[in-house]
Amino acid sequence: MMCEINFDGLIGPSHNYAALSLGNLASAKHGGATSRPRAAALQGLAKMRFVRSLGLVQGFLLPLDRPNVGFLRQMGFAGTDEQVIARAAAADPRLFATAASASSMWTANAATVSPSPDTADGRCHISAANLSRMAHRSIEHPETHAQLAIAFADPAFAVHEALPAAFGDEGAANFMRLCASHEAPGVEIFVYGEDGGKFPARQNRRASEAIARRHGVSNALFVAQSQTAIDAGAFHNDVVAVANGHVLFAHEQAFADAAGLKADIARLMPEAVYIEVPAAAVSLADAIRSYLFNSQLLTLPDGSMALVLPKEAEETPSVKAYLDMLVAGNGPIRAAHFVDVRESMQNGGGPACLRLRVVADPARVDPRFLLDDAKADRLERLIEQWWPQAISPADMTNPDLWRDVKAARAALLAEVGLAL
Repeated sequence: MMCEINFDGLIGPSHNYAALSLGNLASAKHGGATSRPRAAALQGLAKMRFVRSLGLVQGFLLPLDRPNVGFLRQMGFAGTDEQVIARAAAADPRLFATAASASSMWTANAATVSPSPDTADGRCHISAANLSRMAHRSIEHPETHAQLAIAFADPAFAVHEALPAAFGDEGAANFMRLCASHEAPGVEIFVYGEDGGKFPARQNRRASEAIARRHGVSNALFVAQSQTAIDAGAFHNDVVAVANGHVLFAHEQAFADAAGLKADIARLMPEAVYIEVPAAAVSLADAIRSYLFNSQLLTLPDGSMALVLPKEAEETPSVKAYLDMLVAGNGPIRAAHFVDVRESMQNGGGPACLRLRVVADPARVDPRFLLDDAKADRLERLIEQWWPQAISPADMTNPDLWRDVKAARAALLAEVGLAL
């Protein structure tokens, strides 16, 4: 039976604050701070457990192999793997941080997913994102594609490699879907940016159009991000908008032409509900600081909708006041739950960044990527045993740390029975 499955990125043991993402204000603010990989992974796993407790199916994807020694070899470092790591860390700390980033944790950037009801051939199409605008993320897609090809090897899926790097594609973070129900045909909304502002636009319109063509999607809209939002720190659309079922929840300043988008949605899906948060109630700065919209908007088993938000949203007065009013009303969103994902938030990613939504029959997914209570218990114990407690800037040149990081991931792969 088809349902929406949230696949969260299990946060890797190399989680560190290197501030590699231009335009991501939270990442920049915490650059050079001491990270807590163990706490980060446990926070992410606790969020997965919470979503399961709501009665929903939960999956996960595994952290990529970091530091990426193959990338460092391409950049001219030679020797054994340990020598390559040590030489790169000493010679070019910024380049080494690129190779050591744990940014694959944000699986909203892993791929764009078009469920089978939307596609011409009736398969669920998944295209790995090239993430070409940021160096540390541009090296992810070969490994990401390989993992997706295992998780979704069933003939019900078509898993595609990334688009050419010239056409920046950031995956589901710039994608929304409206539908009467998850298993019904939907309207796919591809959100792109225009260059020329303070910060680079991540999503290229031609990339979005290529994904829609490749997936065989006929009911698609292509919508420009607001440059105001990008320049304020909304580097991805999911920082200022989120959709689920027949509901689109967005900030007033999210889109370059909100009126045009509303008209298009009304034409293609008259029953859709567009909930627009006015800037007078929640400023763009407060929305971005709190990650109000980088929340998971979920349909629960009883048919109601709930938001899963970061604690920062609860702690921002304007946002908390708006949410109290929202859930007390007669609209479709009836609950707001707050989770602690501070380690991810400080590196620039909230609850929505951490998950990739796939509408599919769970029986068609490789079960090694699906979470249950027993597996969550085992993963929690493994993280507590193997993940570093902290990584400071001074630790980045410590070869013992990177041996431990490699060993931690190897233990994880052995636990879940995968070779990646």
